[in-house]
Amino acid sequence: MKFSELKRNKYFQSFLLAMLAGVIIKVTTSSKYTDDSEYLEQFWKNYQVYAVPFPEDLYFAGESVPMYDFEVRERVDREIVVNTYFQSASILHFKKAARWFPEMEKILKAEGIPDDFKYLAVIESGLSNSISGQGAVGYWQIMKNTGVELGMQIDEEVDERYDPIKSTYAACKYFKKAYREFGSWTMVAASYNMGMAGLRRQVSAQGLENYHGLYLNNETSRYIPRLLAVKLIMEQPKKYGFHFRESHLYKPLKTNTVLVDTAITDLVTFAKKQGITYKHLKVFNPWMRKTYLPAPKAGKPYAIQIPDPSVFDEKQELKAPYSMVLPEVEAIEKKASEPSYIQVKHVVEKGQTIRDIAKMFDVRVVDLVIWNELESTEVVKGQTIIVHVKKPVANEAVEAQ
Repeated sequence: MKFSELKRNKYFQSFLLAMLAGVIIKVTTSSKYTDDSEYLEQFWKNYQVYAVPFPEDLYFAGESVPMYDFEVRERVDREIVVNTYFQSASILHFKKAARWFPEMEKILKAEGIPDDFKYLAVIESGLSNSISGQGAVGYWQIMKNTGVELGMQIDEEVDERYDPIKSTYAACKYFKKAYREFGSWTMVAASYNMGMAGLRRQVSAQGLENYHGLYLNNETSRYIPRLLAVKLIMEQPKKYGFHFRESHLYKPLKTNTVLVDTAITDLVTFAKKQGITYKHLKVFNPWMRKTYLPAPKAGKPYAIQIPDPSVFDEKQELKAPYSMVLPEVEAIEKKASEPSYIQVKHVVEKGQTIRDIAKMFDVRVVDLVIWNELESTEVVKGQTIIVHVKKPVANEAVEAQ
């Protein structure tokens, strides 16, 4: 068989492909290690796991942990090891704590609660609005009945457990009540996990009022040691192998509060009037559970958080009217109908921004957003923007309607 015919033979083609694949595999697999023994040698040489440093003394909320008790010591050691090597979760804890700890610390201090209690929010939810299998909600994982007892509004439209600030105040109410019951901050933290009634039963049954001496269920037995481990790691990150820069952490988000004492039938429309998207309205106000809000209860207005421009622009340049309140929105809309103003149209040019247009017509970005019912401040070439200008300002550069 001639070679030209051989090349067309399907069996020969399969043979060539197999040979080529073998060459590729051999090259890729032997490019670094020639055999398994060399691979294993490199593995044993480079793969290392270290035991975690263990402190001699530990305190929670000023209360000493009995490290001389081997059982306590080993429970704490377990949680230090587990949380040190749960790197992905711990890194996220550092990132989120930079945003939320400053506000939580202020509230805890004002309410007379030890600063260490901020770590409860870390081990409860990872500083996120999570929902447990038992129905506990939010950063502080508050059950519905408990939340109602603490004075929170919890219904289909509004659930204040999702509000990180309001839920922190609610948690403080619980801590103070539990402290009056047990007289120990460690016991207060333990009761937050198993409930005051449950802890009270164990105290009565075992005749002991000290957490570290009580025989408790596995979850509560691990609760305080885990709290101690998280505190230890977050207070000394480098010691436990965590390295990051300030730029890696999430910054606190500045907001402006808009008080609303009436029902809001459509939150999408409301968001547009505030110059933000519906998404950001919900992100900054997770306690809103529907697409509308009924009239506030007992005449108490809703405190709606509107993100400040700095949240979206590090240069502090106004990108949208994030600090707007409803009366000002209405004033802007009214301006458009006044006799001294005329409506003109401007077609966006290549590379032109909404700030450029606002400067051209001597109006504000917020005016353009409201007049054009824009969902964002991004504009594109060819887009028509309506502008309301005073009659003397109109000139040949603009096309009157």
